[in-house]
Amino acid sequence: MNTNQTVRDGYVGGVFSSVAAYSSAGSMPDCTRIVPVVLAGGSGTRLWPMSREHYPKQLIGVVGTDSLLQATVRRMSGFPAAWQVASDPIVVCGEEHRFTIAEQLRERGIGARIVVEPARRETAPALTLGATLAQADGGDAILVVMPSDHAIADVSALHGALDLAARHAQRGAIVTLGVPPRSPETGFGYIRVGAALGDGAHRIDGFVEKPAPEIAAQYVANGAYWWNSGIFVMRASVWLDALKSLQPDMHEACVAAFANGGSDGAVFRPCPHAFGRSPSDSIDYAVMERLTGANGVPEGVVVPLDAGWSDLGSWDAVWAAMDKDESGNVARGRVVFEGAVASYAHSEGRLVACVGTSNLVVVETADAVLVADRSKVQDVKGLVARIKAEHAPEADAHRKVRRPWGYYDSIDHGERFQVKRIVVSPGARLSLQLHHHRAEHWVVVRGTALVTRGDESFLLSENESTFIPLGIRHRLENPGKVPLEIIEVQSGAYLGEDDIVRFDDTYGRCS
Repeated sequence: MNTNQTVRDGYVGGVFSSVAAYSSAGSMPDCTRIVPVVLAGGSGTRLWPMSREHYPKQLIGVVGTDSLLQATVRRMSGFPAAWQVASDPIVVCGEEHRFTIAEQLRERGIGARIVVEPARRETAPALTLGATLAQADGGDAILVVMPSDHAIADVSALHGALDLAARHAQRGAIVTLGVPPRSPETGFGYIRVGAALGDGAHRIDGFVEKPAPEIAAQYVANGAYWWNSGIFVMRASVWLDALKSLQPDMHEACVAAFANGGSDGAVFRPCPHAFGRSPSDSIDYAVMERLTGANGVPEGVVVPLDAGWSDLGSWDAVWAAMDKDESGNVARGRVVFEGAVASYAHSEGRLVACVGTSNLVVVETADAVLVADRSKVQDVKGLVARIKAEHAPEADAHRKVRRPWGYYDSIDHGERFQVKRIVVSPGARLSLQLHHHRAEHWVVVRGTALVTRGDESFLLSENESTFIPLGIRHRLENPGKVPLEIIEVQSGAYLGEDDIVRFDDTYGRCS
């Protein structure tokens, strides 16, 4: 398979731009062309119950109206004019999140190229897929590699740091942004800052793991240790050459996965078999900690970032990143404080009232409520592990579950029944499917439904209903211009989501 042709065929129309349209390679010098690469494959649990494996924190609006992913992609807007920033960034993500990511970008009018990882292999293979795509037109762009789930308060300061980083990347260095520490944090890795390069940047002298509290305090007092932001800048060819030298097995697997991949509608899918051969490793471990600047290995450079950066790795970090009232409280949603101090409360629906609380976190969702001391929020990860071990659904999914055609909300359930509110976007349709263990009753409460049931098709309007017997092929579609809402009552011996046999599906999910 010709790699260039595969990519060009894979991204056309809608929110996704073609490489041919994107590149205009002859008119955009490689030395000033910047391609943002957003790594969106995480499934963090420290912000449970809002963040869950099937809908992680990068997809939710933790600190604003934009999701963290949307805010990350929009962050490159207004970059210094000396650089030619691609209008369609590369987003690398997993299969389970690609539809939501595409929809969120479409909502903000953002073009993007999405690469779907066949399996989780950490950030180094993900970046390698992005770098290979960026080079697919024969160019050698500078990559600005960003996690999709961080917050930046001062975007202009970020642009200044990235501008300096890109200049060092031009000459062949691999650059990371380091955050001068404000406090002795134990949840971050640190970069040991080396010799100054005369423009604010420094050589990297080493990396250190998340330290104990007393060691972290020493780092802050020393001044030569900066937090590792996880933001990197390098030329695509420099990354690929460094990986080939330092991690040849990973390089071979990722390049083969790309070369033997193909398009699937609006996304590019690397070859699963080839990608499965790749070792799993982070950018830091695989490459950054091995940079020497000698024997063909690039130099490692760190540029200071003083822009209100936060990795939002806990509810305490979310509290710290947000504006507070005169008592140090943060409220989101329907929240009332009475005599509360330094507390964070988030409501997704119900009224949350905090009376006399101090240093408390309260997060309410439709199916779970978290109450935690702010000093103990790092323990939420262990809590989620316990919930998962008990096979409770709240560990992985929300009550409201997004699908490529819309969403459903599980309103009620019992031993042999389940009630869902199903919302289908205009023009969308569910798969043609059947169930072996349940029957379904549908009542239209808004819009118009086109129903396929066995060999017949018919329309249902508001206040009309139908019955789908067990074992009958069926499909629900929205032929209208407003969202279709139905109430579905399921009944049967087994009501799990895996009791679906798909025969035809617009979104490539056939059984």
